[in-house]
Amino acid sequence: MIILLIYIAIFVVAFLVVRLVASRMHHIRDFTALKTVTFGDESAVTANRAASVISVITIFVIWGAFTGSSLLPIHVPGPFIGDASFTYTAENSEGATDEATVYVRVFEVGGEAELPETAPGDGFAKNDVAKVGAWRSTLIRVDRNDDFTKDDGARVVAINGQPIAPGETVDIDSGGVTLSSKGTPNYKPSSGWQMEPVWLPPPEAVFKRLIEIGGDGYQNFTLLEHVGWSLFRVVAGFLGGALVGIPLGYAMGLSDWFRGWFDPIVEFMRPVPPLALIPLVIIWAGIGEAGKWVLLFLAALWIMAIAARAGVSGVRISKVHAAYSLGASKWQILYHVIVPNSLPEIFTGARVAMGVCWGTVVAAELVAAEKGAGMMIMVASRFQLTDIVIMGIILIGTIGYSIDILMRRAERWLIPWKGRG
Repeated sequence: MIILLIYIAIFVVAFLVVRLVASRMHHIRDFTALKTVTFGDESAVTANRAASVISVITIFVIWGAFTGSSLLPIHVPGPFIGDASFTYTAENSEGATDEATVYVRVFEVGGEAELPETAPGDGFAKNDVAKVGAWRSTLIRVDRNDDFTKDDGARVVAINGQPIAPGETVDIDSGGVTLSSKGTPNYKPSSGWQMEPVWLPPPEAVFKRLIEIGGDGYQNFTLLEHVGWSLFRVVAGFLGGALVGIPLGYAMGLSDWFRGWFDPIVEFMRPVPPLALIPLVIIWAGIGEAGKWVLLFLAALWIMAIAARAGVSGVRISKVHAAYSLGASKWQILYHVIVPNSLPEIFTGARVAMGVCWGTVVAAELVAAEKGAGMMIMVASRFQLTDIVIMGIILIGTIGYSIDILMRRAERWLIPWKGRG
């Protein structure tokens, strides 16, 4: 919630600042600057480059601030690391009480630390020492060196002078002490706002892992081979789905018989997630490469069919009548009217289908894959190698975004009439 509020605040501030700077730089107040006739026209709206740059920087700043990145000079409060202590009050079976101090050394996760040293002290309750990693907790058997143990009826009744019972927690300066159901103090140092590296490593750790795998490879294959195989599978599955889905969509858009025959099948399969098809695909096509291509093929097929059908159905009837009035045949109308006017919808569907295929490739490579970005992510997740998981996600997202940009450029080049009626 805190991260979301910070992100929203940065978004609002950046929007206001960029708009203010833009208004100071441009003083045009003629009709061209004030026109609203393009409102709602997607082709008239282009991405604000400043907003895009600030958006990417914001994500990395928030990521680095909440992971203690060395690339940033300012971070959110991190976990407590250092020496801490608290006093516990022990009560024996006769009702007598005594106090002792527990000294705890909190060290960075992945590092090592020596136990602090202290004298046992006087009285039947003796001082104790312990160590624990940041973001962790540790049970401290304070009675193990006392003159009276739990077996003798002794129990902890207060922490730092505050009464405590099993299941209750007392906050101290460096964290909190909870009394377990069996009466053993459980010390947990303050975790702050930063994320533990096992959940979210800092950006430089992910970049370091990228360089390492780029040079040494992972699971007996180079990074280029992993990414290349994922790209090959996605492209092969997408092309197969497009080659079947586009003609099917055209047939459904042009023929009532085809529409009636295939519409229930397409509409039934469209909401079924590709992940639900994995068991069936394994039964049909096995666990080899064929099974992965079939899964990606099915992920793209229904999207491309619906896009082509929508493109045909969206052609203005006035254009068809105009072509008929000029003596065009059905095949000429299909080639010169239907296909050009349906291409914008098909390209939109292709971009969606490619995104779905990239999202499905991780599941496709889960099935007995030896190489691939998805396989790399799944194997790394089993060993909690979050830096490799995030690196793989970034690679898949970057490649998918690059493909989407290329498809946008191809769309502008192949169908320049989009949005012009």
